[in-house]
Order: sequence, then structure tokens, then C-alpha cells
Amino acid sequence: MPVPSPRALYRGLRNLLRFLARPVRRAEGRGARVIQCYRGYGSRQELFLIGRVFRQPGLGLDLAEGPLNDLVNVGRRTVRWGIGGARVRVRALGSRDEVKTDGDGYFTVRLPIQDTLPAESSWQTVRLTLLPERDSDEPANADAKVYIPPVDVDLAVVSDIDDTVMFTGVANKLWMLYRLFVEKARHRTAFPGVSALYRALFQGLDGERRRPMLYVSRAPWTLYEMLSEFFHLNRIPHGPILFLREWGLTLQRPWPRRAKDHKALLIRRMMALYPQLPFVLIGDSGQRDPEVYAQIVAEHPGRVKAIYIRHVHQSPSRDCEIHQLARQVSAQGCEMILARDSLEMASHAHRLGLISDAGLQEVRADSQRRQQD
Repeated sequence: MPVPSPRALYRGLRNLLRFLARPVRRAEGRGARVIQCYRGYGSRQELFLIGRVFRQPGLGLDLAEGPLNDLVNVGRRTVRWGIGGARVRVRALGSRDEVKTDGDGYFTVRLPIQDTLPAESSWQTVRLTLLPERDSDEPANADAKVYIPPVDVDLAVVSDIDDTVMFTGVANKLWMLYRLFVEKARHRTAFPGVSALYRALFQGLDGERRRPMLYVSRAPWTLYEMLSEFFHLNRIPHGPILFLREWGLTLQRPWPRRAKDHKALLIRRMMALYPQLPFVLIGDSGQRDPEVYAQIVAEHPGRVKAIYIRHVHQSPSRDCEIHQLARQVSAQGCEMILARDSLEMASHAHRLGLISDAGLQEVRADSQRRQQD
């Protein structure tokens, strides 16, 4: 691995520091309660989003913008904690509701949509207000973004992240942050051709589909901002990034939560939300994505057009297992492709009419360019 120059290292570390301090800056530096929102998704009937309520220390410092202020904000972010039982008022698209946070400060919103949406709808704004716990508390406000696809959308895409979109790294947070901000993320964190493939799937045959792109993972919510930045730097279409659990050593929860069947549950929820849409499922061969996706096909016959599994394993016996699953889903009208690279996935998607000629050529060009880097 090439060693960055001192100037590049300083610039990368400075960007990293600003990135880590960003959530506290967005909360206007208040030493109080804060709402953090994650991108959500919805249909023309209802919306779904997740967020968390924190309390963060103020420290009473009034520092000018710069590295020292960012360092202080990183410290404040590190020691902030989730607030259980907080009340959050939600308003969006003609509806309102009030929800409570769980013991770790997380809240979930499922809100019916009353307003008539434009046919070309996409990102909609949800207004959240954290209600006072005591008379001395001030309400805190935040806006969340929810993706609602256009009326004429023809497909939804669900993708795993680690070992599917990006090289393994979610479990090693510090290494991934180094790669993002010091090593130029677009060259060293995404698989060759993957950003062009996902853009082609998002755009469809005519380039105007704007299909819902939903990303699922077992990673902790603490990695949300890092992965969101990864998607931005690599020009991968933004969409809700959905995790299920918080893990790691914290004062509130010293052991990881179990996340059994989390991916299947999320996919079932999305398929119920978009009952008229067929789906494409993308994952990797390293864990149980093929088994989970085959189960989804069996439960929802005719709903899954294709399954793309990135080949990342070393065991020949795993090849046999996945080919057996492919035969099972084929009998139900779905194709499971065990692909060595993004171009193989794109070529199959092009044959099915899921992506355009231009999209396929972009994947081919991006794959060749990345392999030469």
C-alpha cells in the first residue's frame, strides 16, 4: 500500500476529524437533547423511518471553527448517550403521530400519508420535534428524508453492503475511515464496476425510472454516517441504509443484540410496502444471503426477477450449495446468478431488460478502468 505524503495525510486526517464532528455541528453545538434521523422510505400510502434521540454534553466551551473545535465535538459525540422513553412528534404529508424511544434511544415511525403526492415524487421531508421532558427543556427539531418512488416505477432493488458493494471493512471501523478519507475511497473501497451497476439499476432502460434502492446490513447504526459518505464518494445511488441492531461495548448495552432473520424481515416489510413491484436482490456468497433470498422467493412466488450473488468464498462445496439453491429458485421462475464481478451481473440484467445499453457499457468501462488502477 503506497504511503501518503505528509500533506495528503494531514488533509485526510483533517477531513476525517470534520466528518466525525459533523453530527454535533448539525445539532448546533447544543449541550442538550438531539434527534438523529436516518433516511427512510415509503409508498404513496405510508412511510417508514428510524431515528435516535441523544443527550450530549455541552462542555461550556466557545471555540472558533477549526481542528480544536472539531476535536472537542468528536469528544462530545463519543460520550453522548441515547435517551429512553423520549417523546417524538412526527409530521409529514398531512399526517402526524407521536412515538416513544426504546431503552437505547431509538424510535421507529410508520405514518400513513394523507396528502396527494405528485406523480414524480421522490425525497419527501418529515418534520420531527422532540417534546420536553421537564419544564426547563427546550423542544429540539430535526428533518428526515424519506424516499417515495414515482408512480411509474417498475422495480425495487435490495442490496447487502459488506462484501457486496464494498470490500470487507464494516467490521473494522478505523480501517474503513482511513480508507475513506486518506486513501481515496472511490479507488479502494468499492468493487470495480459496482457504482456504475447500481446507477444503471436505479435509472432503468430509459434512464428515468428512479427505482427505490434499499441497502440492508447487520452492521451497527454507529456506522451509518460512514457508509452514507462511502455511497456519496463512490457515486452510488443514495437510498435508505437499514440496520437492525446496535452492537459493541457501551455503557447502556455491553453485549450485542441478536439480529436473527433481520434481513428477511426487512425484505418482507419492503415487499409488503411495494406489493405491485418486482424485486432484484443482491448479496454475496460469504454468509447466508443465497439461503435468505431463496427463502424470500419461496414465500413470494413471482415477485423476484433475479438474484445476484457476488462470489467471495473459497470453498468448492459452497459453489455446490449455491448452485443447488439456484436450481430451486429457477423452478419458481427466478434466476440466481453466482457472479465473479459486477460486469457479469450487469450483462445478465441487460439480457433481462433491467438496464440500458448505455448502463451496461458504463459498467464495462468502469470495471476495466478500476482493474487497471
